[in-house]
Amino acid sequence: MKQSKLLVMALITFAFFACDKSDELEIDNLTGTYIGSLTNPNLKSALDEGHGSDDATADVKHMGDGQIQVHCYSTDFDTTIVLDYYHNNDSVMVCLTGDDFTNMYGHMKGEGHMSGGMMGDMHDDETEWMHHMDDEHQNGDEHFGGFHPESQSFEYTFLMPEGKIKFKGQKH
Repeated sequence: MKQSKLLVMALITFAFFACDKSDELEIDNLTGTYIGSLTNPNLKSALDEGHGSDDATADVKHMGDGQIQVHCYSTDFDTTIVLDYYHNNDSVMVCLTGDDFTNMYGHMKGEGHMSGGMMGDMHDDETEWMHHMDDEHQNGDEHFGGFHPESQSFEYTFLMPEGKIKFKGQKH
């Protein structure tokens, strides 16, 4: 009896740390430097002629508690943004946070969690991204990018006063 209790405790402890470790490994696969380009989708004619793009770098750092910081820069562009990240099957999606979220979507983040528990109220077969979309957004809400771990790529569209600027890059 005593041995079976010890065995059960050991299995529970192992499972807890194994699950926790996989999330850390996943975020470690996302963080780092991405080399790519910036394009301005509003200048389609310039892009068609080979103009309107600029070599760029995005440095992605883990901030803790489901957040990353993205510092994206090139010769004529330099911005830093903090984003929440959500697992979505074979990709990881990102969403605005804090005041940026409130300004974009018209309400504070967390107001959609009426039954409490944040991620604790997820349903079977529901990804973190699906849960986020159901709880925090309305149909038609726009999102601006994410990661594709298999191809080690990241893309994000920055909303700037002069229009949208899209970064697309590969992990270096």
